[in-house]
Amino acid sequence: MRLRSLPGRAARTFERELRKLRRIDEKVVRVPAAVDPPRGRAILSYIVDPFLLPPGAPVPHSHTHDWESLTMGRTLAALGFELDVVHWTNRTFEPRGDYDLLVDVRLLLERLAPRLGPGCLKVMHAETAHPSFYNPAQRARLDALAARRGIRLAPFKLLDDNRAIEHADAATILGNEATQATYRFAGKPLYPVPISQPVLYPFPEEKDFAAARRRFLWFGSGGMVHKGLDLVLEAFSGMPELELAVAGPVERERDFERAFARELYRTPNIRALGWVDVAGPAFTALAGRTLGLVYPSCSEGQNGGTVSCMHAALIPLVTREVGVDVAPGCGVVLGEPTVEGIRAAVRALAARPPAELARMARSAWSHAREHHTRERFASVYRQRVLEIVGRFRPALRSRLLA
Repeated sequence: MRLRSLPGRAARTFERELRKLRRIDEKVVRVPAAVDPPRGRAILSYIVDPFLLPPGAPVPHSHTHDWESLTMGRTLAALGFELDVVHWTNRTFEPRGDYDLLVDVRLLLERLAPRLGPGCLKVMHAETAHPSFYNPAQRARLDALAARRGIRLAPFKLLDDNRAIEHADAATILGNEATQATYRFAGKPLYPVPISQPVLYPFPEEKDFAAARRRFLWFGSGGMVHKGLDLVLEAFSGMPELELAVAGPVERERDFERAFARELYRTPNIRALGWVDVAGPAFTALAGRTLGLVYPSCSEGQNGGTVSCMHAALIPLVTREVGVDVAPGCGVVLGEPTVEGIRAAVRALAARPPAELARMARSAWSHAREHHTRERFASVYRQRVLEIVGRFRPALRSRLLA
């Protein structure tokens, strides 16, 4: 049965059950080193799925972590590590023998670190803000919604508590200083790595910025309140002169959808589009008639949707917590992620001359092209691994580069 033939919710349920039957989370993939004999042994605990794909099969691009996990594994193998790759939720994996390196995103470091001993270099790959910041930030947004509108919604996918950073020697991290600050309490060195982007778009030279400045976009996945959609809907429902397109799976969060049905489906200047694929023509067409992204998330690692929109020459109006650095010449940092603050920022941007908006859009596009590509992620990740190994295990670094 083809999943595409099923309705969205049924397809996701079928996929989850199939994953359980295949016991994906318990699989261990052995990746040989690119050299013989190997120069070291390593464990990578991240997304195991792309390592199970048939040769030549495309890597899913609905989230950057699939391709990034595969690239991290390939990078380690190219450096000479023989790899055991496991899913980050694997609770049964047991190390076999000695290892020189462990890379983990959240849950395995604390369990495995004592078993691997001091000879194994332990590196966290932090792809989200620390739970001690992420979870309270979401709860604060839910509390604010309850106080503002009398709507109490349940939390969405709060992070499991973990002590990965405490057990790591160092961390690579997706995110800006706002993200990095959530880990500084541990006193471990942090090595930034830029999130990747699956699709590159040419700059829209013929874009009509005079017309586009009336149109804005919210673009995200799950966690509508966490990612500020409630605030953006309320802001635009009070700005009939401007338009908002909502690109995201709102229907997956039924309580949110019911609470904001009027704004989503019965407000003339707001359109709910559902999920929009960044690799499809609908996204480029949408970006071509839209001025900017409005995305006041309360906590991220480094938000891939923001980067995708900047690649499509959309001007970002975002919070610092999206984890993407936004200079004044290419976007707006929302200092007040409130309904009133969003309205003021959106109206101020829309009122700028079209020529200035075109310059900002090109700056956003250029920044994304310079910092957030697959090639950039791969090169920076390799550099960070060698920096960390050189700092903590100089003899191992010499071996890797021999």
